[in-house]
Amino acid sequence: MPTRVHSNAAVAVAVTAPARLHMGFVDLNGSLGRKYGSLGLAVDGLATRVVVRRGSAPSITGKDAERAGRYLERLRAVIDIPGDLSVVIESAIPSHAGLGSGTQLALALGTAVSRLMGSDLSAREIAHLLDRGARSGIGVAVFEDGGFVVDGGRGATDTPPPLISRMPFPQNWRVLLLLDPQSTGLHGQAENSAFRTLPTFPEREAERLCREVMMCALPALAEADLPTFGKAISDIQNSIGDYFSPAQGGRYTSPRIARALDFLKARGVHCIGQSSWGPTGFAVVDTEITAQTLRSALLSNFPDVEPVVCVARNRGGDVCAPGSVYRDGSDAISPRHRAPGN
Repeated sequence: MPTRVHSNAAVAVAVTAPARLHMGFVDLNGSLGRKYGSLGLAVDGLATRVVVRRGSAPSITGKDAERAGRYLERLRAVIDIPGDLSVVIESAIPSHAGLGSGTQLALALGTAVSRLMGSDLSAREIAHLLDRGARSGIGVAVFEDGGFVVDGGRGATDTPPPLISRMPFPQNWRVLLLLDPQSTGLHGQAENSAFRTLPTFPEREAERLCREVMMCALPALAEADLPTFGKAISDIQNSIGDYFSPAQGGRYTSPRIARALDFLKARGVHCIGQSSWGPTGFAVVDTEITAQTLRSALLSNFPDVEPVVCVARNRGGDVCAPGSVYRDGSDAISPRHRAPGN
């Protein structure tokens, strides 16, 4: 991509990127020419927020500043970035928790810098430049539009997989996240090694999972049928979790999360699973009352697990230039602002 620079640069830009759940792969066999294919959901309540300003001493502050610095250097390949740029990471999705922290930081920072410099890089271009979305395109998709998304898997190119379905998620349903601060999911070389060394995923099982998505999960979501949707997602989760079990030590990465999910299953929760490599677990329930009741029960029985009640996010990330005002009246670049739900 050629260097892009325009003269109508702003003074500051703030970008909020929502966390996402990776709810399973569709085809880990790949015999048809495309591999992976992912299911995902944008959630409110956890987000990465980056503010980039011009006209001050160059600096990068906040959680994951080192990673942001690496991203910024790679952005210089396509954007003429001045020396008076300051980056503040006001909030960050927990790292290596299965919630998309790396991709969302890359998209938030890349979008902020691109808009600040008057450039026009898309989220897909930023993800490709910063080596995000190699296997899954849901991080890009939820940043762009939110909702429940399905990507078509990786083909012959190394660009992020294409989005093939995007559906709004019922706003009365609640997502119960189960966080384990004492554990991290596979990442980096360990993740790459797992994909290289695991056996070939059975073709017939990949066919079954594709049918499960197309004929169960998506129609049930369209009809707001939580029991059917939940059964399909849980079935996909069980299949993929068992396949990854040798690499992550069981169907779930964290034994604490595994016990908490079994607790929810015993109480009739239809939709449970682990996001990506974990350790974060999730459950989808019908109402706020149900979610809060289960959260209280988890707090009483599992002191090492942090349950968080979230709403699905049916819109993408927030991008605000100077002068913009949020609904609560705060300035768009005020450090007091947090993503909706925080």
